[in-house]
Amino acid sequence: MLKFTPILLAIGYAFVMYHFSAWRTGKELDAKSTELADAKLKDLTDRMAAALDLPRIRVNIYEIEPVNGLAAPDGRIFITRGFYGRYRAGEVTAEEMASVIAHELGHVALGHSRRRMIDFSGQNALRTAMAMILSRFLPGIGVYIANALTSLLAARLSRSDEYEADEYAAALLVKSGIGVEPQKSLFRKLETLTNARGGAVPAWLMSHPKTEERIAALEKLEAKWAKA
Repeated sequence: MLKFTPILLAIGYAFVMYHFSAWRTGKELDAKSTELADAKLKDLTDRMAAALDLPRIRVNIYEIEPVNGLAAPDGRIFITRGFYGRYRAGEVTAEEMASVIAHELGHVALGHSRRRMIDFSGQNALRTAMAMILSRFLPGIGVYIANALTSLLAARLSRSDEYEADEYAAALLVKSGIGVEPQKSLFRKLETLTNARGGAVPAWLMSHPKTEERIAALEKLEAKWAKA
């Protein structure tokens, strides 16, 4: 029975962490967000809503400065204040912002947001169990091996989700009459907007795919749709 203790502890830890993380995330977003009110963006989101047979798509402003968009586990869509500020300054077009919203809608529609919360809890549990087991055989370095392995797993899962959300967004943007070009042009701007250092981190360690790989995937989709 004792040899199963780390696994049982990890399962219990995952369960508690999932519910705690969901509660904490919801509370944080409630405290620091308001509904987006922008006429031009609303026109574009209304076109996407019509394509999805929805009455409307609500978008919220999350009051933090880093440039980002996110989908909450409860299905809400957020654009950060920093991202919206870049749009207001003319650095990002309305259509490019619409592509971000479409991407986050993809995460919601494909179940990524809720699954990511579960994955995060599960990965923490896996990390804890692995660290406890490996430390018995590799004292001092077992915990580092466990951290490295779970980080690689998390990055791989995240990259897969990003490609799927990109594809969903591309289909929605085409159906809405907005097209894929704003999605591709925003990808080319993202490294500058987020102050990323292109090429500094190997692609297999990044939580998001490389820009050129995402654009290539979209162009492959466009070619496939053109043939159809």
